[in-house]
Amino acid sequence: MSDDKSDKSKVTDKASEIARNIWLAGVGAYGRAVDEAQDRMEKAGMETPKLFRELVKAGAALEDEARKGLSNSRAARTSVEQRISRVRENFHLQLPARGEDLLALHEKIDRLTLKVDELGAALAAQGGRSRKPATKRKAPARKTAAGTGRGGSGSRKQV
Repeated sequence: MSDDKSDKSKVTDKASEIARNIWLAGVGAYGRAVDEAQDRMEKAGMETPKLFRELVKAGAALEDEARKGLSNSRAARTSVEQRISRVRENFHLQLPARGEDLLALHEKIDRLTLKVDELGAALAAQGGRSRKPATKRKAPARKTAAGTGRGGSGSRKQV
């Protein structure tokens, strides 16, 4: 029986030694991890201000580029708007024509046509020519901007 006890004791001692070695390996891993973490913290502490300064410098450069791009786009937009304005001025298109404006123009043309016809008739009567006096023509019915009555379709025969 004493062999049994000594075998059991050897196995227990061996198991205790293995368990202790496992424990020491865990403690060693923890110690190494702490050391590495401290080294990284020290390096990060030294590198952090440098990294921060580099990021600030890069951010400032990007901000300048964005401002330049924004001012260029504003200038381009203003330039295009000025060109459009000049074209409108050249073609007298500052304000789009309204239906009322077109109707007023057609009425004015009708009055002028009547005056020209009256003057032609008066000249013919004074001159005693055999020429026939101008006849008053009835103005053709035109559509207004609303779609009925007199107004501007835009096409007229010249008088």
